[in-house]
Amino acid sequence: MSSQGSFPEYNPRIAEMMIQANAAATGLPQFLGVQFLEFQPGYLLAEMPVRAELITPMGNLHGGVMAALVDHVLGCVLYPLMKPGQWAATTEFKLNYLAPVKGGSLRAESRVIAMTKRTAVVQVEVKNGDTLAALAQGTLLIVDPPAKVDKSASAQA
Repeated sequence: MSSQGSFPEYNPRIAEMMIQANAAATGLPQFLGVQFLEFQPGYLLAEMPVRAELITPMGNLHGGVMAALVDHVLGCVLYPLMKPGQWAATTEFKLNYLAPVKGGSLRAESRVIAMTKRTAVVQVEVKNGDTLAALAQGTLLIVDPPAKVDKSASAQA
């Protein structure tokens, strides 16, 4: 399944590097066990297991876990579309929890709906088996790397 629109800046090498880098993931993505399965222009498919330590005393996946998965795939779908050195920062997202998750795994499909040089709107659909568990939409800021200062020019001044 692909996203809407055309993305001429799509870099399949970056997408492949992100899939390969899953093995070296750190922080929250590593703890959650998020794996990238497929990239296409403007599209990312990711999966994560629902482990016992992520379940609340009420027997359902903690909502914060779902939010963390959504936030992660909201931004990561953009990296193969951005210039090298740029990064994506979530500025907001709305998450609708549609069904309780008790086990199994989650599959998140992230699609870029619109993208400019500075912002992107991304939608995420999360399924637990055949059940639609959550829908989200967010806005991300595309940030340029800091400008390099020419130290030789400032030293001559």
